[in-house]
Amino acid sequence: MATTFAATTLLLLLILLSGGGGGQANNREPFACVEDNSMPFCHTNLPIKDRVADLLSRLTLREKVGLLVSSAGSVPRLGIKSYEWWSEALHGVSNVGPGTKFGGAFPGATSFPQVITTAASFNTTLWEAIGRAVSDEGRAMYNGGAAGLTFWSPNVNIFRDPRWGRGQETPGEDPIVAAEYAARYVRGLQGDHEERLKVAACCKHYTAYDLDNWNGVDRFHFDAKVSKQDMEDTFDVPFRACVEQGKVASVMCSYNQVNGVPTCADPNLLRGTIRGAWGLEGYIVSDCDSVGVFYENQHYTSTAEEAAADAIKAGLDLDCGPFLGTHTEQAITRGLVKESHIDNALVNTLTVQMRLGMFDGQPSAQPYGNLGPMDVCTPPHQELALEAARQGIVLLKNQGPVLPLSPRRHKTVAVIGPNSDVTETMIGNYAGVACAYVTPLQGIERYAKTIHKQGCLDVHCIDTGLFDGAVEAARQADATVLIMGLDQSIEAEFRDRIGLLLPGQQQELISRVASASRGPTILVLMSGGPIDITFAKNDPKIASILWVGYPGQSGGAAIAEVLFGTHNPEGKLPMTWYPEEYLKNLPMTAMSMRPSHSTGYPGRTYRFYKGPVVYPFGHGMSYSSFVHTLIDPPTLISIPLTGDNAHNASVAGRAIKVTHATCNKLSLTLNVDVRNDGSRDGSHTLLVFSNPP
Repeated sequence: MATTFAATTLLLLLILLSGGGGGQANNREPFACVEDNSMPFCHTNLPIKDRVADLLSRLTLREKVGLLVSSAGSVPRLGIKSYEWWSEALHGVSNVGPGTKFGGAFPGATSFPQVITTAASFNTTLWEAIGRAVSDEGRAMYNGGAAGLTFWSPNVNIFRDPRWGRGQETPGEDPIVAAEYAARYVRGLQGDHEERLKVAACCKHYTAYDLDNWNGVDRFHFDAKVSKQDMEDTFDVPFRACVEQGKVASVMCSYNQVNGVPTCADPNLLRGTIRGAWGLEGYIVSDCDSVGVFYENQHYTSTAEEAAADAIKAGLDLDCGPFLGTHTEQAITRGLVKESHIDNALVNTLTVQMRLGMFDGQPSAQPYGNLGPMDVCTPPHQELALEAARQGIVLLKNQGPVLPLSPRRHKTVAVIGPNSDVTETMIGNYAGVACAYVTPLQGIERYAKTIHKQGCLDVHCIDTGLFDGAVEAARQADATVLIMGLDQSIEAEFRDRIGLLLPGQQQELISRVASASRGPTILVLMSGGPIDITFAKNDPKIASILWVGYPGQSGGAAIAEVLFGTHNPEGKLPMTWYPEEYLKNLPMTAMSMRPSHSTGYPGRTYRFYKGPVVYPFGHGMSYSSFVHTLIDPPTLISIPLTGDNAHNASVAGRAIKVTHATCNKLSLTLNVDVRNDGSRDGSHTLLVFSNPP
């Protein structure tokens, strides 16, 4: 049977997503340029550069300083309203941040799977489609007065350490995958117009930010010691793609220091790299209160005015928090920073606001002004959330194979576990209010009669008092599905994990239930980070294992579809699953990516760690069998040379001086035949790895 890729459904969704708006409740007060639109900065026929220059020329110093903060002040004499810059849209419009309010005409928004789950699809068109859907809803909510237009998403930090509580927000451990995700999601959010923006995205947190609170070290005090090589080939890669390929409107600097300098006060990182080397056409914003953090917590400067001046001169344009609004005027008075530096910052923020149409008068007259409540929680968006959950589920083990289950043979299913009937757990962090939920239990009930037992009160699973009921349910059922794992009480912002094992007595519950089960036992794991489940991998009584991440509002439906074979699983792990032993003598604060044989340092991520794993990066099974065949592999590689050697040389095993090679133009074409030898249609992602010399 030929390989069948699930593109038709996605294509249909993309067509639906691009349809016209249905907004009726546009009750936002115009931001500017309504009562008096005679001033040049209100003239939409002028270049944005000229409009910004005119507006700047009209502002007083005090008014300028009031625009340097996220809760930006109004300028009544020019007809400009106040604006809250902080909104979030990591995987759907979020209620994190004061810029977004749910209720009234906008009781909820589509909650897509957490990013780590979506990344497991390895489907770049899906990532962009989600961005388009989220920005439709974000713009609609702005038009209705319920959200801003500047969304501080996505998080494209590398999932460097498996204990990181915010790893769930990221596209995983591979810099190239994270870079592709960043560019695609940003393009989806911001729209296709070259000058105009549907919403403004923000790639965060720059840089080497991947520790929140571990063993007494928190992000407010952490100094990440990073080599130039690791910065170049790991930490910078996704952010560079954000700017150069995604054309992102904003980059956020992080709380931590890098090599002794706070990122939000480092001119080499902000002016030199983000704006200079990569060419950011947008604004740089601090993580919330991070300017205050490097003054008050890190004691980087002696005075608050010096901190404000250092941040602005380094290239910071906007402060999430009040610090710059409080201390910048005095910094200018003391001669620590010039008003021209403030002007430079405002050029960047005002330009983004102009590109968003905020100075074009009535919202209904702006680009995307037709979007409204009818464009939020639409059936196509909710179907896309379900499709994303389907594509992100990873089949780790399928002994027998036991999966998929048969509704005819498995008429009664015991559904057990603390995550078996959850709602908010499925959407992870930085989520909003979902349109509706389908829990795992509800999803399975569509296919079979269920016997539901929690087994544990919650994922901490301290008390074994409910074990007996779960064991008895497994004895009665034709199949047992254990839905276990983690939630935000175990891994979250400012909450890094202690280890990689399942919490409390979860392992004991799983083993006891599996041993007693009359039918096959399937383990479903909900988590943002990897878990050491070596015991389950090696237990013959546990026939199948699924990892579902945090699968979003429709996660329960997607889980059931995979369990019963309505959908053929296709996801692959975007991060390595390590054994608990990996963490031995490995502090989270050790930033080096590469191993050290002399010290025993193991290295990080599949790129550098070569020790034993529970499941490797890229692992993921299917109900089909796919065969790869490399067709006519190349025997010679053409490398463009520079200088006196400026001619192409076909190289077969001989050396070339690196300084003579322009490897950024190196291309290699591979022809691979992929054949589905199974009896089921299925989608398959082909991962290609390169190993540089």
